[in-house]
Amino acid sequence: MSGKDFAGAEAEASTSAKILYKPVGIVSSVIAGVVAGFAFKQIWKRVSPNSEGDAPGPLESEFSLKEILLAAVLQGAIFSVVKALVQRQGARAFQKATGEWPGN
Repeated sequence: MSGKDFAGAEAEASTSAKILYKPVGIVSSVIAGVVAGFAFKQIWKRVSPNSEGDAPGPLESEFSLKEILLAAVLQGAIFSVVKALVQRQGARAFQKATGEWPGN
């Protein structure tokens, strides 16, 4: 679906809007990473059978494959959702400030 399919609220972006949005997009990606990392650590502490803190990495032999895969799936889902939320809100704020939608 293109941006034009949403009742005209997100018209196709001009080249200048895309260029101006690049720094906003980079900063929002960094913020999303920090927020997602914090959220994942807090959630992992609550759902982990051994709530010592950090999620297991794939090369840590003391954890089962099930626990490693659970951590990876949970982390990926959290990062994807937070990234989408932050990028969407950043695009809306950019549109509000400039009158142009930054994406395509």
